[in-house]
Amino acid sequence: MSSQVPTKEEWYDQCVALQQDGELGRAVAELKKMLEVYPDFALGYLALAVFSQEKGDDEGTLNAMQKACELEQEDPFYFTAFSSLAIKCGNHELAEEALMKAQEARFASQLRKMNELRKKELRDREEAKKDSESDSGASGESE
Repeated sequence: MSSQVPTKEEWYDQCVALQQDGELGRAVAELKKMLEVYPDFALGYLALAVFSQEKGDDEGTLNAMQKACELEQEDPFYFTAFSSLAIKCGNHELAEEALMKAQEARFASQLRKMNELRKKELRDREEAKKDSESDSGASGESE
C-alpha cells in the first residue's frame, strides 16, 4: 500500500480482493490494520469475522461480529450474520441470542417507520384542516 491512507471503502475492497485471490492471511492482516485506522467501520468487522471463520478462528470470528453488532445496534442484518457465524463456530446459544436481537432490531425498525408514517399523516391532516379553514375564511370574506 502507498504511504497515503486509502479510504475505508478502498481499503475494504483491497482486502476483499486479497481474500478472493486466495491470500486469506494477508486479507485478515490488512483488515486488522484498516480497523485500527477506521475503528467504527462495521462492514470491516463483518469481513474480518467472515475471513476469520474461513481461517477456523472461532474466537476471532465471534469477537469481530460482536464489535460489528455494537456499531450497528439497529441493523438486523448484522445480528443475523452474527447468528449464522455463531452457528458455524458451534456456539448455538450465542446464535440464538443474536437471532433474537435481529428480530428485536427488525421490529424496532418497523415500529419507527410506522411512527414516522403516523406523524406524517397527522401533519398532513393538520395542514389540510388549516387550508380548509383558510379557504372557508376567504370565501366568507368575499361574500
